[in-house]
Parts: sequence; C-alpha cells; structure tokens
Amino acid sequence: MFKKILLVLLVLIGAFAIYVALQPDEYRVERSVTVAAPAGTVFGNVDNLRKWEAWSPWAKLDPDAKVAFEGPEAGKGAAMTWDGDDNVGAGKMTIVESDPDKAVNIEVTFTRPFEGGTNSDFSFTPKADPTGSEQTEVTWAMHGTHNFVEKAFCVVFNGLGMMGNDIDKGLSRLKSVSEQS
Repeated sequence: MFKKILLVLLVLIGAFAIYVALQPDEYRVERSVTVAAPAGTVFGNVDNLRKWEAWSPWAKLDPDAKVAFEGPEAGKGAAMTWDGDDNVGAGKMTIVESDPDKAVNIEVTFTRPFEGGTNSDFSFTPKADPTGSEQTEVTWAMHGTHNFVEKAFCVVFNGLGMMGNDIDKGLSRLKSVSEQS
C-alpha cells in the first residue's frame, strides 16, 4: 500500500514538473488605463522615481523600508534602491530609457527574498476627448524571463495574475494622483 501511494506521489510530482517545464520562459503582463490629464503630467509621475511613493502599489506595504535614490532626479540613469521586510524585499529600479511624454522603461533587479529581475515599461498616448479635455492612455507592461522555480511559483500561486493585480492597483493610484495634479 505504501509503495502504491509513493508511486502515485512520484507520478504526480513528475507530471507537475513536466507541466511547469512546458510553460513559456518569456512572460508579459500588460494593463492600461485612461487618465484625464495631459501626457506630460502622467509621464512626470513615472519618470521621477521620487514620486512613486504617491502611487506605487508596493510603496505602502512596508512603511519602514529604507529607500535611497541615485543618479539624476528623473530620466535615464535615475535609480531607486529599497530594502524592506518580506512584503517588499530588496532591490533596485533604474530608468534605462526616457522619452519625454511618450515612454519610460525601467530595469528592476531583486536581491531579496530571491534574486531576479524584470523589465517595467510605460507608454503614454494622448487621447482625443469629445469635451476637449486632455486625456492620456497609460500602458504599463512587465516582462522578462522565468526560470523553472519562478514558473512553478507562477503556476502554484498565480504569479502573473498577482502581477496583473498589482499593475491595476498602481495604474488606479497613478490615475488618481495625476488627475489631482
């Protein structure tokens, strides 16, 4: 009886491992929102990492996290490091591309609780509004590659869904902050 249970368990583990291995290495999670503000206003809230505290979905998770800034205040080369509790871990964000009022691309490196990285890209597209007010469609995409362990995490804990939920929260807060500016 014990051998049968062990055999079934091994088959299930093997099937899970095969399923995880067959998941794509590349991932991309993308969300958009329309903001009732000019592209320059929304862009400024993303391009200046010091302004992320007001809208980032992760900023309030650990109010005691140590945050530091490097490089220019905004634009290419601006960087932010953080070191917090298990809710936020530790890492660094660096703006690698900044096209005023159009796009911001950020390289994110995690050092704790696991080592890894992702790319975080924002695009800002002016939208026509029948009332004449300025609106901007903001698209936030996170993309990169996953190793086997990261793919397993995503399968078990719906990691890409969690990432999408965080992006939705961040865009909602960015919309609110930008529309109040």
